[in-house]
Amino acid sequence: MNALADQILVVADWITLHLTLWLLFGVGVFLTLRTRFVQVRLFPHMFSVLATSRQGRRGGISSFQAFTITLAARVGLGNVFGVAAALLFGGPGAIFWMWIVALVGMATAFFEATLAQIFKIRMADGTFRGGPAYYIYFGLKNSIMAKVLAVITAFTCAIVVTSVQANGIAQTMAATTSADPWLITVVLLVFSAPVIYGGLRAVARVSEWMAPIMAMMYVAVVTVIVLMNLTEFVNVLGLIFASAFSLEPLVGGLGGGILAAVINGTKRGVFSNEAGQATAPNAAATATVSHPVRQGLIQSLGVFVDTIIVCTATAFVILIAGEEVWAAEGVNPANLTTLAIVSEVGEWAALPMTLLIFVLAFSSILGAYAYAEVNVAFLSERQWAQRLLQTGTVIAVGIGAMMTLPLVWNTVDIAMALMSFTNLVALIFLAKWGVGALKDYEAQRKQGVADPVFVGRDNPFMPADVPTDVWVSGQAR
Repeated sequence: MNALADQILVVADWITLHLTLWLLFGVGVFLTLRTRFVQVRLFPHMFSVLATSRQGRRGGISSFQAFTITLAARVGLGNVFGVAAALLFGGPGAIFWMWIVALVGMATAFFEATLAQIFKIRMADGTFRGGPAYYIYFGLKNSIMAKVLAVITAFTCAIVVTSVQANGIAQTMAATTSADPWLITVVLLVFSAPVIYGGLRAVARVSEWMAPIMAMMYVAVVTVIVLMNLTEFVNVLGLIFASAFSLEPLVGGLGGGILAAVINGTKRGVFSNEAGQATAPNAAATATVSHPVRQGLIQSLGVFVDTIIVCTATAFVILIAGEEVWAAEGVNPANLTTLAIVSEVGEWAALPMTLLIFVLAFSSILGAYAYAEVNVAFLSERQWAQRLLQTGTVIAVGIGAMMTLPLVWNTVDIAMALMSFTNLVALIFLAKWGVGALKDYEAQRKQGVADPVFVGRDNPFMPADVPTDVWVSGQAR
């Protein structure tokens, strides 16, 4: 099994270095320029949009609920295991490249969510569905490409990503408790199955309260440790910047070198913030909003929160822990963050961290399922298709908890690369739709409209009429 994991790792690293890296940066910079740095210009406005995002769902899924679904998927193991893996294999410099991926990814996330909103459709129950498969189908008019991406996304999110999150829970609990692996698996299934079989609405209801609470709890823990060691902050920043461009590892016990930093920072950054991955827009499209740009701004802010705030705080806690933690026998991505926190605040923190990681990963399982359901709905609206997906997801939770960590992580890297490649190509060709929607939104705000309303027909800012009936006379609201 380890030999297979090593072979997959070679392929994953090659894809990251020669394809994913260049596409992510290239498309991110392209979209940043097209919007005149939307992630910078409208950054303060993102918070005011978020503050009113619980309003106006009208029986559907609110903008805030859609945001928390993606927050649940983002602020999960990518912030705990992902950062730890990036540091162990890429050194402190990997964090710098995670930042770069996030900053340009904020523009990518804005476009993904905005396009998902523009090309979404209304379901029979009054909720909306949309995402990369939908904007490829309606925007590029390429049904084959859309269906292929939908299949890849549904499989990746329901099976591969879900397995990663379940594996993370199992690995952490095994490392900090003496619980039997089968017992851990049963507990996971008991918690996840009822929500998953409840469908997208159930996921939205649970994520609405779970995601913000668990994110704030985790941020609170690492913030306390950061404040306790504030004098080390400048030194940690210096280490990150120096390692980002160093040809050799600078710190004992951690990986390093510029190539390792770039590869691991990019892979873990993408997995954590999801910008460009073709995942988050599936949830963004479900929101009931007055204008597509509103959800685009909220999702862009989610990338900032995930990487610039949460991932950075995690990295700080690990880096100040010292070599006695990094280089200790048995240290791996599954336990490094917990060991670092325990070294700072005491042994009592081990159990609370285990429980917190359980909630982080569990919420990510729900987010991944939500992404998969949207894509299955695109392929077939029949009830049996949804039930098959739900059953497959629950089974993946059980199997993932029993698999080895390297095999799971290396597999998800390749799956995400396939999704990202298809999605990023589509974003380039559909950029004019996102730019048009942004111009429409900003024009209304300049006219004093507090809550701009989007109309998809005869809109002078758009390249053509929106080919669905959702945005006729602002009816999507």
